[in-house]
Amino acid sequence: MIKNGKQHLDSLRDGREVYIDGERVGDHTEHPAFRQAIRSAAGLYDYQARPENIEKMTYTSPGSGAPVNRMWQLPTSYAELVERRKALEAWAEQSGGFLGRSPDHVASCLSGMVMGLDVFERYDAQRAKALWNYYEYARDRDLYLTYVIVNPQGDRGKDPGQQSEGLVASVVDEDAEGITIKGAKMLGTASPMANEVFVGAIQPLKAGEEHLSFTACIPLNAKGVKMFSRKSYEASAVSTFDNPLASRLDENDAVIYFDEVKVPWDRVFVHNNVQMAHAQWHVTPAHVYQNYQCQIRFAVKSRFLLGLARKLTEVNGVIKFPQVQEALGQIAAEVAMVEGLLHGMEVAGTHHGKYFVPNRKMLYSAMVVTQQLYPKLLTQIRELAGGGLIMLPSSYKDFGNDAIAPYIAKTQCSPTTDHMGRVKLFKLAWDAVGSEFGSRHLQYEMFYGGTNMVTRGHAFRSYDWDRAVGQVDDFLGGYTLDVATAPVPLQRVA
Repeated sequence: MIKNGKQHLDSLRDGREVYIDGERVGDHTEHPAFRQAIRSAAGLYDYQARPENIEKMTYTSPGSGAPVNRMWQLPTSYAELVERRKALEAWAEQSGGFLGRSPDHVASCLSGMVMGLDVFERYDAQRAKALWNYYEYARDRDLYLTYVIVNPQGDRGKDPGQQSEGLVASVVDEDAEGITIKGAKMLGTASPMANEVFVGAIQPLKAGEEHLSFTACIPLNAKGVKMFSRKSYEASAVSTFDNPLASRLDENDAVIYFDEVKVPWDRVFVHNNVQMAHAQWHVTPAHVYQNYQCQIRFAVKSRFLLGLARKLTEVNGVIKFPQVQEALGQIAAEVAMVEGLLHGMEVAGTHHGKYFVPNRKMLYSAMVVTQQLYPKLLTQIRELAGGGLIMLPSSYKDFGNDAIAPYIAKTQCSPTTDHMGRVKLFKLAWDAVGSEFGSRHLQYEMFYGGTNMVTRGHAFRSYDWDRAVGQVDDFLGGYTLDVATAPVPLQRVA
């Protein structure tokens, strides 16, 4: 049976500890801070369960023989990679790309680690076995995973191992049954709507920080797991009409504190090894696969924003202005560039063992470009929309007041739609680019992959410098001082 939305909702009613606005939440699936976003996430599972979508969205699990989402698929060819991408793309289109930590993100990360199972086996055969068994467990249940892999900022002038006791999640005990961890991790995006949390360290560790070098998967209702949510934009949304994104797609970020949480060995994939804590990301395909999913989602999101920009100019009656078409052409070129990089990293992919992996160089190029592109896209939309983003009715209630409704109709006019359609579009645009929800997305897109220094470092390390510098060296080798004044024919270097 294919997992559907009701099954996912039922699985979240598990008694987990969720705190927001100074209190512990009872059934968080019904709380106004989380309710609609959780249902949007459940809607993804309803989408995959529709008869017309089953072939596109699912494949047959090699373990259970039942259909599961293609996010768990381990492609062995270019064709299978594209087949998987189309499923992830369809899911992203359900939210316009605004669900940044949809179920396919961490599933992609875990799948990438499994593709590099040989790397785990070189370090610890037992941990490798635990990883494979957990992957099968999560796959066959179509689990929604989130992760916390970044340390709380604390004193950023100190190394993780130098922070105050109890701040950074670390192993404080171990026995024959497993490890016990205590401390916090960030960012816990979408944790209210996920089943389990993957805990690890993506930031480099050094000798002496072995107690921080663990990776494990933990049910979010496990004893001692405490979730501290940030402010809910959903709870602050006036209505779906006024906040069409924030009211339904706020995937609440959270600090997750592990208060002496016991984790059995069969859920521990890295332990007491700083080298393996790093290798799990960058020697296996994990970092490539998780960020490849991000680029799929970003391509969908940027296309959504491009469509939004075009509609704003049509509603404002400026679409035929040459300067407006030029601005839209610039945005279109940049969006097409993202799509081109996405397709390029697929076509130029290579095998890691039997598995087909997107091209690392193009992936990291895309990460650098999109990190800079998102704030630019929002600025371009603001410029095209102008003051119309600000001068809107205060809420949907204004339309129900007979004394002011005629004035709204008169002042919110458009050559292409009625006053209701104009307000509806501009409310959507403001939610995307100017609201608290929109500002959070700006921060997310700028930093989810790391700071500019981090993403540019990945691009630097993955580029084929031998080929680039070799071209220069070959050219320099084609002439000498002895022939400084004599014409030398250019020759193609083989």
